Amino acid sequence: MSDLPRKAVTRTAKLAALPLGFAGRTAWGLGKRIGGKSAEIVGRELQQRTAEQLFKVLGELKGGAMKFGQALSVFESALPEEIAGPYRAALTKLQEAAPPMPTSTVHKVLDERLGEDWRELFREFEDKPSAAASIGQVHRAVWHDGRAVAVKVQYPGAGEALLSDLNQLGRFARLLGPLIPGMDIKPLISELRDRVTEELDYELEARAQREHAAEFAADPDVVVPDVVHQCDQVLVTEWMDGVPLADVIADGTPEQRDRAGQLLARFLFSGPARTGLLHADPHPGNFRLLPAGSDGAGDEGPWRLGVLDFGTVDRLPGGLPEAIGEALRMTLEGDADGVYDMLRRDGFVKEDIELDPGAVLDYLLPIIEPVQVEEFAFSRGWLRQQAGRIADVRSPAHQLGKQLNLPPAYLLIHRVTLSTIGVLCQLGATVRLREELEAWLPGFVPEEEQPVERSRAE
Repeated sequence: MSDLPRKAVTRTAKLAALPLGFAGRTAWGLGKRIGGKSAEIVGRELQQRTAEQLFKVLGELKGGAMKFGQALSVFESALPEEIAGPYRAALTKLQEAAPPMPTSTVHKVLDERLGEDWRELFREFEDKPSAAASIGQVHRAVWHDGRAVAVKVQYPGAGEALLSDLNQLGRFARLLGPLIPGMDIKPLISELRDRVTEELDYELEARAQREHAAEFAADPDVVVPDVVHQCDQVLVTEWMDGVPLADVIADGTPEQRDRAGQLLARFLFSGPARTGLLHADPHPGNFRLLPAGSDGAGDEGPWRLGVLDFGTVDRLPGGLPEAIGEALRMTLEGDADGVYDMLRRDGFVKEDIELDPGAVLDYLLPIIEPVQVEEFAFSRGWLRQQAGRIADVRSPAHQLGKQLNLPPAYLLIHRVTLSTIGVLCQLGATVRLREELEAWLPGFVPEEEQPVERSRAE
């Protein structure tokens, strides 16, 4: 395979094999049970085979299929444990790695974009990629001035592949739904499609990363590598070592988990206030844990959060909408009418819908449990409980949730919030979330109670 399989018929056939594969393995499982194997053993084998095929197809296709897999992977905490186990390893693999494109293809892109003498820009260049993502892969290198750098090379045909995959996955949304019970897959795919053009533009990504790197340059808790060079299909940034967040999720210490969770919440809520940008792709592959005052090597000092990949951002010049903070504060205060009026005003409740304000408050309160206390222990069990409450068609929460609306301006904010909660639950982190909201979320603290503004590097 020289690059992304771009022919629509090839990619469609691979994606079409996913639901067919699910059906085939179900038939295989039935045969095994008839042959005498217990349903429990067969079920485990069936889920494992499905997970393996899911990773193989999504990983090989890269493009939109892999982007979908990455988006899906942060929600695995909401899956029932008997289903989550077999899927977890396959889905979380998508956060850190994928089958690489051939070296010859990488060299061809660099020839075209950096010039045939591109090797003169580097003292060293590792042909073996250090990481692969949905639209490109990363190579470790040494820039001509001696700096260690990460060279992100976009897959040839990535744009066409992304659109093709997401259009095809949209057709399979109903069949893919059982992967995350209670979650509507179609809007997720639709939103991913809307962001394709932006993410393919490395100039936009470089601009967003430079703004973050400048703002967080003196920050004691968050590290953003600066941009070294950028051109079409190639982005060169400073290299950053550290422990991938996926590794912390797998076997990190309690101290690492709590620290990572606290800093993740701090970065994502403070970012819009400090830069006017919201990092909108918070899956574990985009974060590292590294010691303070170092380049990521060694074990001394409090851990810092390293942040990668600014291809998807939401532009929020005034920071996060004040309405979010006000609605959250009024919910905590039990002001049902105030919350309901604000939801109607901002389009969360459409004009032709009438709801009971008290029922809306009852729907919201369990979801915001993490900010009702000084610190909250996030867990997969808690998230499964919330997902199950909303997914159960017999529950009042499910019936009310179906009548709420998500305005387009809040789509990315909503996805980032859900994804962040998913990662915090994967970490099993105990986080002082309310502290971060009080510091960074407009409207959460009444104006008369606002503390002195925090310094930008605090």
